[in-house]
Amino acid sequence: MSRGEDAPQRLPWWRWMFADRTAEPAWAGEHPRLRRGFGRVWNWAVAVVIGLVVALVMNLGTMIQATRDHFAKRAPVGPSAVKASRSYTGHGAGLAFDKLNNTWWGPGISQAAEGEWLEVTFDQPTRPLDLVITPGASTRANELSESALPRRIDAQITRADGEKITRTLPLDQSAGGQRRSFRAGEVTAVRFVLRSAYGAGPEKQVAIAEIEFFGPSNTTS
Repeated sequence: MSRGEDAPQRLPWWRWMFADRTAEPAWAGEHPRLRRGFGRVWNWAVAVVIGLVVALVMNLGTMIQATRDHFAKRAPVGPSAVKASRSYTGHGAGLAFDKLNNTWWGPGISQAAEGEWLEVTFDQPTRPLDLVITPGASTRANELSESALPRRIDAQITRADGEKITRTLPLDQSAGGQRRSFRAGEVTAVRFVLRSAYGAGPEKQVAIAEIEFFGPSNTTS
């Protein structure tokens, strides 16, 4: 039997793109040859490019927002309410957010106080970009040893859509404020949980002088 003499039908564009145009049509009763060589490589390359384009389009908004956040001017953002799991007498939760570094919050128990926490809430969804934590009861280097210092803190974040995520914040054993990137989208609450401490002991408690949030300034274009 000879090959069919009918004119071949035009393939749709999407089938033409992925077709093996180097293969000959099979004779009747024969199995078509497997695709090999450049045709298969071309198909995979096209599929990868299409996948990358789709991913780019789907994440374009997130990428633009990340770029804006990177270059945005920062401005202080204050919480609407604060609370703590427990506090030492005269050193309540509010002293960690009063914009003064000569006051401090402490849980009122010795050692590392693992699991004790500070929590802030915001009346409106807020988009923090950076966080500054000032550990200890003082910013003076020669007074750091008067209290234990937070070494690792877990930030348990509640987003505006209800999703909860956790960020680990490692801190240095040094005086003064320590800035950390804190991009988590629109948030409504953050709980700071103590996990470990420097200089913990039976006669010392962990102290935090200040926690400050910084978000995009309203003057940022």
